[in-house]
Amino acid sequence: MNIKGTVTVTIASTTQTTAPSTAPSAVPDSLPARWAPDFTDPNHTAEVTKHLDNVLPALDSLRSQSGLLSEWGTVLAKRLLSGQRLLAAGNGGSAAEAQHLTAELVGRFDEERAPFSAISLHAESSAVTALSNDYGYEEVFARQVRAHGRSGDVLLLLSTSGRSPNLLKAVRAAKERGITTWALTGAGPNPLADACDQAITVAAISANAQEGHLIAIHAVCRAFDAEVARRAGSGSNSFGGGQP
Repeated sequence: MNIKGTVTVTIASTTQTTAPSTAPSAVPDSLPARWAPDFTDPNHTAEVTKHLDNVLPALDSLRSQSGLLSEWGTVLAKRLLSGQRLLAAGNGGSAAEAQHLTAELVGRFDEERAPFSAISLHAESSAVTALSNDYGYEEVFARQVRAHGRSGDVLLLLSTSGRSPNLLKAVRAAKERGITTWALTGAGPNPLADACDQAITVAAISANAQEGHLIAIHAVCRAFDAEVARRAGSGSNSFGGGQP
């Protein structure tokens, strides 16, 4: 049986005072001065030139720390030749830089040589998503350090800000395991640089600091390959064959 009827709903009229929203708009009203383009230049040549000029402070900063870059490459070669491994991690663009380094070690930099054990912790997508879901993103690297890291290994963490909570927790996990910790960051001082055993800080704005990180990585690889070749006692194009 169908029952038809009319339902009347009365909504009381109320007056509410709504506070103005503090959420940022999708497009800001104005851009910070350093980001503001020169609209009189259709090719934005000045913006590109400014960006390239800002690379110079990053290079100068790295040059002043060339001794530490050399030390990292040499120490890393000794550790990996002894059967230790490199763990590396970062977020966003820094993750890409970290993965670039591990690819150079597992593959090769310039000349042919033996492969070496190097793991990018952010590259395991199933592990990253599972750990983030179960333990929270702040634990995503620390738990992997506890799983993969052994005493004598090296953990390299990359961050332009030096403030990422998941990297700071990874440092603490590494110290529990007797793992050496290195940080490659933007301008210092910053929490990550302070927490690690050693740090190279690139004194430049974020984008240029990240470009400096790639140069630093290649500099470390240069010293790494030189030490592997020295220990192999050969100038041949295939060295490091004694690596476990």
